[in-house]
Amino acid sequence: MTLTADDIDAESLHSDFAEAILAGLSQTARNIPCRFLYDARGSELFEEITRLDEYYPTRTEIGLLNAHGIEIAKLAGNGCAVVEFGSGSSRKTHILLDHMNTASAYVPIDIDDAALNQAVAQLKQQFPELPLHPVHADFSHGIALPREIENAPKLGFFPGSTIGNFELYAAVDFLERAGSLLGEGSHLLVGADLQKDLDILLPAYDDAKGVTARFTLNLLHRINRELSGNLEVERFKHRAIYNQRIGRIEIYIESLIDQDVEILGRRFSFGKGERIHVENSHKYTLPQFRDLARKAGWETDQVWSDADDLFSLHFLSRV
Repeated sequence: MTLTADDIDAESLHSDFAEAILAGLSQTARNIPCRFLYDARGSELFEEITRLDEYYPTRTEIGLLNAHGIEIAKLAGNGCAVVEFGSGSSRKTHILLDHMNTASAYVPIDIDDAALNQAVAQLKQQFPELPLHPVHADFSHGIALPREIENAPKLGFFPGSTIGNFELYAAVDFLERAGSLLGEGSHLLVGADLQKDLDILLPAYDDAKGVTARFTLNLLHRINRELSGNLEVERFKHRAIYNQRIGRIEIYIESLIDQDVEILGRRFSFGKGERIHVENSHKYTLPQFRDLARKAGWETDQVWSDADDLFSLHFLSRV
């Protein structure tokens, strides 16, 4: 059944999500920004991904934080406010704050309000005397920090290799904006995934249990639920490939058949094998990431990586 204008909620038509979906699917090379993967269900599935045997980044980064937390705290200095971009469950933040016992405040920034509230409730129990100032926002857009931390030295925290989701120019833009937001003399602790053999890399994005596939395809369920879509999810599949030239994992939703779908009353045709590009994950060498940070106005003070060179933590200072 084709929807009429009267059937479609006006707010849905003009929402950021709706605009991105309609615009992204109207392009020849179809794409949807990866931030829309993280609704409440998407966030739950991503947390499940981080506990998979194949998904090395989370456990490796946690190991680095445990091993070097004291050194990180010394570099950050006393009395700093920790500002986390895309805090999610704040699981890694617990480890960081355990070592930074002189932190003056914690500011988690996240687009998922439910995850943000849950993380704050857990942190209040573990750190009852630490001031918490949650910010419900998309950190990829312009945001403002709470006035309560205006005069505090700041340590930005951007774990999980989320920096790899950005195109290279956009990664520089984000790091520049983070520097402007955190201010002169600030520091930034960033997790960056490293280049490695494909027999390790590819299973991390296409696991045997299919959790990553459910995470990717959840976007179609969200479109159906929020944008009056009629997509039959079983007619699509998750696909992960490695782009050797660019040095990144690329995630797609691929049509299994020729089909037509409707979203907010608009029809879109897919050919068999046609893809929607929904996520990238760039993999760096240490010199590449150092150069990237420098272009954005940051100098690298210290880098830590694991014994197998799977993952890295970079402690940056604002120039």
